[in-house]
Amino acid sequence: MNTLRNSVKLIGRLGQDPEVKTLDKGNKFAKFSLATSDNYTAKDGSKQEQTQWHNIVVWGNLAGICEKYLKKGKEIAIDGRLTYRTWEDKNGTKHISSEIVANDFLFVGSNNESRK
Repeated sequence: MNTLRNSVKLIGRLGQDPEVKTLDKGNKFAKFSLATSDNYTAKDGSKQEQTQWHNIVVWGNLAGICEKYLKKGKEIAIDGRLTYRTWEDKNGTKHISSEIVANDFLFVGSNNESRK
C-alpha cells in the first residue's frame, strides 16, 4: 500500500515542447505542461469541457527520451508523484507551486498524430 500514498496517473496532451536542461554534473531534467480534460453536462443540458493544466518534471534518462520524442500536442500517459516547491521572489513574496515528478510515461494515440 505504500506505493499508493503519493501516486498520480494522468493522460493528457503536452502544452509545449519539453524544456530540457543539463545540470553541472550531467544530470538532465525536462519540464512541460500537460492538459487533461473532463467533459460534463451543465444544469442547462449543454455539454461542457473543463481543462486542467499540470506542471510535469522528468529527471535522468527519461528526460533525454522526452527531449527526443515528445512534442507539443502529443498525447501521453504519465505515472508519478505530487511535489510542492516554495520560493521567494526578489521582492520577498513567497510562492508555492505544485509539480508532478514523472517516473514513467507511455505514448497514447497513433504515431501519425497531427493534432496540436
